[in-house]
Amino acid sequence: MTAASARRGAIAILAAALLWGALGVLGKRALALGVAPLEIALWRALGGGALFAIHAAATLLRRRARYASASLRMNGSFFPRGGDLASTIGFGVIGVSVFYSVYLLAIEAGGASLASVLLYTAPAFVALAAGPLLGERLGGPELAGVAVTVAGVALVSLGGGTGVRVDAAALGFGLAAGATYALYYLWGKRAFARHAPAALYAIALPVGGLGLVPFVELRAHPPAAWAYVAAMAVLSTYLPYLLYAAGLRRLAATRAAVIASIEPVVAAILAALVVGERLTLLACCGAALVIGAAAWLATRSR
Repeated sequence: MTAASARRGAIAILAAALLWGALGVLGKRALALGVAPLEIALWRALGGGALFAIHAAATLLRRRARYASASLRMNGSFFPRGGDLASTIGFGVIGVSVFYSVYLLAIEAGGASLASVLLYTAPAFVALAAGPLLGERLGGPELAGVAVTVAGVALVSLGGGTGVRVDAAALGFGLAAGATYALYYLWGKRAFARHAPAALYAIALPVGGLGLVPFVELRAHPPAAWAYVAAMAVLSTYLPYLLYAAGLRRLAATRAAVIASIEPVVAAILAALVVGERLTLLACCGAALVIGAAAWLATRSR
């Protein structure tokens, strides 16, 4: 791999992290305009899923045309089938329905900056689950990373800040977001090696959105609210997922994860500039520990 290709990969991962970092303030604005957290999660999932369905269909048509022009036959299936389809549906329920919901509930309960920091406890959850699920040994460095993450969460909880509420709901939803976000690493490790991300997300996102329908009361909202929800579907779902996947094709997964750990920093800066949230110095130290532990655990990934 050339240095130029690696640079393009790093830029793609950085762009994805910047777009994900905007999710908190976009969600905060939509919440302020009366859109409930679960309704935002539903429309974000369905909107992103529709875009990925169009993307996947266009990709499949191009591939079929290319193989037909070369008088070749495509090997395997583009979309997941059998056990792969079942795991994708399961991911849609937990990694989309549950994750999207608890993350927005964390933003509503504690603020965008706190939610984004707690989201990056995901690598610690991955380290703890990698043994029973992936057969990976949990060694001393991994245990140290988990311990640093716990210490960081404790400091963030004690520090708080302006516009930041630290209570049981904020911590519970934030940690639940971190735990369900860990599934993107655990499930994705196998799924993305077998199928194109667009094909997987074209199934998982609509499944996740439909899974929320029984729990959502659909209501009318002002145009500004719909604009924020649409921005979340396009700018914080479809585009960053594509950019991250493109970056991973050019960059080692560990380096990509380290670059992406800038996301909570971006989220905290945007929250300070747009909605007036300010973490205290103690909470910032805790956030640094959580982000540092995430980066460390990423480099320890096997």
